[in-house]
Formats: sequence, C-alpha cells, structure tokens
Amino acid sequence: MTRRALLASSFAVALLAGFQLSSSPAAAQQCGGDFRQFLAGVKQEAVAKGLSANAADRTLAGAQIDRKVLSRDRAQGVFKMTFLDFSKRVISSYRMKNGAANMKKHGDVFRRTEREHGVPAPVITAFWALETDFGAVQGDFNTVNALATLAHDCRRPELFRPQLIAAIEMVQNGDLDPQRTTGAWAGEIGMVQMLPEDIIKFGRDGDGNGHVRLKQSAPDAILTAGAFIDHLGWRPGEPWLQEVTVPQNLNWAETGLGKTKTGAQWAALGVQPRWGDISSNLPASLLLPQGRKGPAFLAYPNYNIYLEWNQSFIYTTSAAYFATRLAGAPRYNAGNPDPGLNDAQMKQLQTRLSDMGYNVGKIDGILGAGTRAAVQDVQQKLGMPADAWPTPELLNRL
Repeated sequence: MTRRALLASSFAVALLAGFQLSSSPAAAQQCGGDFRQFLAGVKQEAVAKGLSANAADRTLAGAQIDRKVLSRDRAQGVFKMTFLDFSKRVISSYRMKNGAANMKKHGDVFRRTEREHGVPAPVITAFWALETDFGAVQGDFNTVNALATLAHDCRRPELFRPQLIAAIEMVQNGDLDPQRTTGAWAGEIGMVQMLPEDIIKFGRDGDGNGHVRLKQSAPDAILTAGAFIDHLGWRPGEPWLQEVTVPQNLNWAETGLGKTKTGAQWAALGVQPRWGDISSNLPASLLLPQGRKGPAFLAYPNYNIYLEWNQSFIYTTSAAYFATRLAGAPRYNAGNPDPGLNDAQMKQLQTRLSDMGYNVGKIDGILGAGTRAAVQDVQQKLGMPADAWPTPELLNRL
C-alpha cells in the first residue's frame, strides 16, 4: 500500500457530525445519504471547478457503491511481520532479476528521470516491484466505484471526494476509462499505485503519446514516480540507506529514527560500512530493525522520503534496502537477533507500557514508533541494552 492509501487508512477522523451539508456555493451533499443525490453534488462541484458537465456525466453515470471496498477499508490487516521476515518475502530472486532487466530495458527513461528529477533508477524500481510486481498486479477494483464509495462513506470524505473529482478530470483528459480502469481498493491506479490527484499534479508523459497512462506505460509510470519522489524532497546525489557493522560496546540508546549524528561521528564510534563509503558530512540515524544482534543500517536524509511514501517502518526500510541491492549492495547480514514477541505478548507489553504512562497509541500488537520509543526508554531505565527491540526478557522484567 502506498503512502497515499496508508494515509487514508490511518487518519483518525471522526464521523463528523453535520458534515453532510455544505456551505459551499454548490450546497452539495458532502457524504452519506442518497447516493444519486451525492453524485449530483459531486458533478456540481466538478463543474464549478471548471470541468465539463459531459466529463462528469461520463464518469459518474454508472458509478455504484462497492461493498467489497467498504469491507477492505474496515478490515485492513495490521503490519506485524518483522523486518527479516518481510524483506525476505518481498525481495525475491525473481524481483532482483526482473528489476535489473527493467532498469536496462528502460535505461533511457531512467536516465531522463534522474536528469530531470534527481531520483536514481534503483529507488523507483524498488517501489515499482513492491507495489505491483512491475505492473503485473495492479488491482481489479473499478477505480471510479472505489473512489465514489469511499467519498460517499462519511469516514474520510475530505480525502476521497477530491480524488473522485480528480478522476473526472482524468476522464476529461482521456487518461481514465470510467467503465474499464481498475486499480487498488483505495482508488490507486497504475504500476506505481497513485491516486488521481497525484497523477494530475505529477503525471508525466514518458512515452510521448500525449497521455499519462500509468497502467499501460512503463515510461509514464517511471517518470511520474520520479516527479512525485522529487516533490517529496529527494536530495539528488545522496544515499538513502547503507548497511553497516556496529561495535558491541555502542551506546544503543543513541540509535533509532530521530537521533542523528554525522557519518563521521558514527565512524568514530566504530560503525563501519559493509558496502561503499560512509557519507561523513551527512546526518544519519542508526537503525536496528530487530535490535543490536540483527541487521544495522545508517539512514540518511533521503530515507525520510520513503516514510513519506509509506509510513510503515518495516515497509520503508525493506523498500530502501531493496533499492540498495538493485544499486549493487550485497545481501544483508541477518545476524542472530534475540527472539521477539508474539501478538499476545506484544499487546501485553503495550498495555503495561501504557499503564506506566507511555503513549504507545492503540493496543494493537504492532511495533510502531511509539512502542519502539517506549521500549528503548524502559530498557535504558532497567539497565538493559536500549536497542528498542522488545524481547520476552523485557516483558518478564516488567
């Protein structure tokens, strides 16, 4: 799931009372109620924004509520796999081989993308692979129905209603077929899974046919992804992630996202690269996805762009690592991490941490940022190695 869909799924938005009526000039029904009246309001708003009534009619005429979309939205799986398990699953030899082949096949487009937007081929290729297996698995939900369903639903209309109007603009431009265009359940389209508003803003015609069609055209998808990543703040010519070895006498409390030293400072502490050279002058965080006995990475400023694309630490670290592999880095040293916690144990730990006054968010069994920070603080107070990796030993100590 991309950053846009993850953002949609994680918004803590109440069912805004009184939100169904609008004070806009169109006085359009914003969500809920009769579906046809809702669509009439969407058309009215689209026309008020300069889109043609014909395009709105062609887009919305056959739109229907998709109950499967609502089911997916309300029953989203939670991300509980470890970094080693997830990365081993998604970074297969097939994807490595096909990633290299696609970088060669579309070399001209990748070189143009890096020239215009500063984003190197391995970064885009890793997202392309993880999102859709290079276009092979793009989703089979009708895009207009998915967006209309989520916009009509009153959970997050402020996110999805603009996407539905953007879909009308895409129909007007000839870049979306309301009957045939399919994608993810959250309305994302194409090989790199982007929402209509992002396609409108950052879509690029990579193959020169006058259209932006991310489902069919790899050049369009590559160049558009580059433009979007550039917009997120990519720093050209800089690394994003680098596997390192770490000394066992390191102060583990200084590791983790948000705690930075320059590459030179980490090197002075005994941190050494497994591939390439440490960027001495750049700030970097030392990431230990499964504690001090597992893989270790320096995350440079460009790593933050991955968190903009998708806010899951495990997904982003895997995607960033995958990109380093496509760039020539060796397979990581998996090490021998201490056993982690199962779902019930993680919830027990979160409950205990919450009772102690830590903000771990929802008791959901997910090792998110809040839980990692709390674990690291408690480890330090208990005199344990503060590497933010929760273990049965820590749970027993609490």
